[in-house]
Amino acid sequence: MTRSVWLKADDTVGDWEQRKKRITAGLEAGVDWILVDEADVSRVRSLGAVDVAAFVGDDVHVMEAESEQAEADATIVGKHGEGDGTVDLPPDFSGSADLSSLRRTDNGTTGGYVRILGEAYEAFAEEVAREAEYTLVVGDDWQIIPLENLIARIGEETSLIAGVTSAEEAQTAFETLELGADGVLLDTDDPDEIRRTVALTAELEREQLDLEWAEITAIERTGSADRVCIDTGTLMADDEGMLIGSMSRGLFFVHAETADSPYVESRPFRVNAGAVHAYVRAPGGETNYLAELSSGDTVQVVDTEGHTREALVGRSKIERRPMFRIQAKTEDGDRIETLVQNAETIKVNTSDGRTAVTDLKVGDSVRIYYEDTARHFGEAVDESIIEK
Repeated sequence: MTRSVWLKADDTVGDWEQRKKRITAGLEAGVDWILVDEADVSRVRSLGAVDVAAFVGDDVHVMEAESEQAEADATIVGKHGEGDGTVDLPPDFSGSADLSSLRRTDNGTTGGYVRILGEAYEAFAEEVAREAEYTLVVGDDWQIIPLENLIARIGEETSLIAGVTSAEEAQTAFETLELGADGVLLDTDDPDEIRRTVALTAELEREQLDLEWAEITAIERTGSADRVCIDTGTLMADDEGMLIGSMSRGLFFVHAETADSPYVESRPFRVNAGAVHAYVRAPGGETNYLAELSSGDTVQVVDTEGHTREALVGRSKIERRPMFRIQAKTEDGDRIETLVQNAETIKVNTSDGRTAVTDLKVGDSVRIYYEDTARHFGEAVDESIIEK
């Protein structure tokens, strides 16, 4: 599940200068959506690139404004409506209100905004969810039980966005019933709180890998090949690198060039990955050929404990270099291998720690990621493929 952070910046926040400060903080932090009134959509667009959701008025207004609202990525109804608490729901409300304004249009997905003030409002939110692409639910005195109810009842027909005021509340929303909300609508002016919420969401999205050991069975000098250095827009730590291999089922942990050497200064943004044919693991469990990578692509950075994060490729640097062929045997007895440059600056992770490939010996244990599955265009598939 991909979780999102929405930042509330409509006229309840204050005048435009106050809203602008909040929006700018959100853009710098990397929020996914900005929620504003329809009059502010173009203003947000001028501040930066982000998905923009716009509050729109009653049914007639929505119909008349459809062509004008094409610049908004989503239209949200419900502000100052019966479901936002400003108009009382009828005592006998049973989830049968007229929600004709919540229809998807060709000019943008539609969402509904509901304040949860009691059981009737929960029922109203469930009705909204049947029609809306996004269901935004906010509670002034938020309790965990209403969110549990909505998560359990709504299912997958809508994206449930829960109103929060802090990263701590966001974490609760994401962890409720293990499934959690699909996103949060953050209402705060604190730039640090905005950054913490975005960072929390990124942390929850990170994949945790089970790395294992493989025994080196052969290491030999080969001829030259075109090798790839992956230069990222991210500084990597000493225990981080990427997963590289000639066979997609078994990838070797190759350290980033964070260590100084007598020959070259450290380049903590770089992984000297191997020959152009090799695979590198990407976010979401896919793989890419090293030769395919170019500026703007995303690769997966992993540490020696299997914690992962995403990194943006800034440059792919291909040069012809002498290579080593490294072969290893997995715990299941499978043979895997890769080609890496013959240079002491390229290091892998062994049971003795960070080790230059020029110092590797048969019998050493190296850290790998292994999954007994085939690949087709980078996707895991259930079929038999022989790699030699």
